[in-house]
This record gives sequence, structure tokens and C-alpha cells, in this order.
Amino acid sequence: MLSLESLAALHDAHREALKAPVAAFDLRGKRFDSSRGTHLMGVVNLSSDSWYRESVVLNTEAAVRRGKRLAVEGADLVDVGAESTILHAAHVDEAGQRSVLPPVVRELTQAGVLVSVETYHPTVTESCLKAGAAVLNLTGTRDNEAHFRLVAEHDAAVIICYVAGDHVRAVGDLNLANDHTETLRDYFARQIDLARSCGVTRIWIDPGMGFYYKNLQDSAARVRYQMRTFLETFRLRTLGWPTCHALPHAFEYFEEEVRSAEGFFAVLAMLGKTDLLRTHEVARVRGVVRTMEAGM
Repeated sequence: MLSLESLAALHDAHREALKAPVAAFDLRGKRFDSSRGTHLMGVVNLSSDSWYRESVVLNTEAAVRRGKRLAVEGADLVDVGAESTILHAAHVDEAGQRSVLPPVVRELTQAGVLVSVETYHPTVTESCLKAGAAVLNLTGTRDNEAHFRLVAEHDAAVIICYVAGDHVRAVGDLNLANDHTETLRDYFARQIDLARSCGVTRIWIDPGMGFYYKNLQDSAARVRYQMRTFLETFRLRTLGWPTCHALPHAFEYFEEEVRSAEGFFAVLAMLGKTDLLRTHEVARVRGVVRTMEAGM
């Protein structure tokens, strides 16, 4: 059970990491400096397989409308994707993603919305960056150098996700036998070095908790892993770059109140010093962030 005692023990074991500063940067005229507050990233899903029905849009017009609304509600970034991360969802190939994502990116960018694109295909990354995307939300591991070079070429930013597999749709089991935060640190350290060598100057790191690992189907095990990862996120600050987290839902515990879950997990993420929250519920989570930042 989460308690003040367990939080105090975590703090005492890693107190130096709490003080580590992380990079702040400007991106297309917007300042991302988490010392001034937590940032929000809204979600637009162009896949009908995405489980969060309210985020699903089926055409460009609806996607642009939702993206603009999320920005008005307080999203600093709007993340657009064309393929669900659910393992049994239909695969959307490179051509399919290139046909639907760039028009949405172009219209939102022209409307002044800062757009992130989620993909693991370099050709999709290139198309979307040319259309104006400011951020690549990278959910693969196979072609990362090519992705990083494209990000640098377009003076954009990257969210480097931890993926145990070639990409988010090809994951197996997550090894939690060792200290998982140390596993994350090792992976991100290598990827940050590679990105920097390719000329990338703006980075978030994301532990990838929204991915569907086969050995985390048990709800209790999955939620324990998620809670622990949220609370220990501050240990990654010694890498020097801000952290992004997707907020999960814990259906089995929240049941018909599942739409309250993102707010609960936002609290844990902020206690762990997460810098950017990826949420389907920008307006609701914004209230949580503002309340947390007003307290104590």
C-alpha cells in the first residue's frame, strides 16, 4: 500500500536525484521549463481501434477540431497517431499513416497548435516533420538513428520511449526482475547519446507505461509496476532531460468510474516529478495539475 512511510523511504534512498536539474528549451516559440510548472499533451487518435473512444476521430476535419479543442483546454502539445498500441489492433502500414497524418499535422500547425506525431516508421516521421510537426513521439527502437537525424534536420524535438522490442506493436515480456529504473536509465543514456550525436537538442524521455507487455496482463501486477515507475521517475533526472508519462486507467479498480483514473495517476506522476503528462482528458487533468501546484 502506498503510504507516507513508503514515500519517505523512497526519498531517503535517492534524495540527491531529487535535486538534479533537467533541461529547459524553446520549441517553435513555446518555452518548456518544468521548473515553472507541469506541461500537458492531449491525444488525437486516428485509429478506430483505439480503446479510449472519446479520443477517436475518423477523418481530418474531426481530428483538427479535437486538436484545436485540446489546445484551448490547456494542452501545450497535441499528440496525433494513426495506429493503436493495443496488440490485437489492426496494423496501419507506412503508406496508411502517411495518407492520414500529414493533413492533420498541417492544419493544426497552421492554426498555431504545437503538434507531436506518434510513429516508429522513418518515412512517416519525415512526412509529418515536413508538414510542420514539432515533436516526434518515437515508439520504436529499430531505426532510431534515422529518426534522430530527421528530428535534427527539422529543428524539432523527440520523445524517446522505452520499448522492450522493435516497436510498440512488437513487444514481448517486460523484465522486472532487476531495478527497472536502472534498466530505464541505461537505455535512455544510450539513446540520449545517440540523439545528441545526430544533432538533436530537445528531448523528453518516456518509460512507455502505456504499452501492452504480455507479462503485465494481470491488473494488480500492472498497476504496481505503473505506480512504482511513476513515483521513481525523479531518479531519471540525473540524465539531465525532462520526463514524459502517458496516464493509465486501471479499469479493474476504477470500474465504471474509469474516467477518474487519469487524475489519480497524474498525482502520482507529479509526486515523481514528471515534466510532461500525456492525457486524453486535458481539462480534467489540468485541474489536478493546478491544484497540486497550488498546494503546500
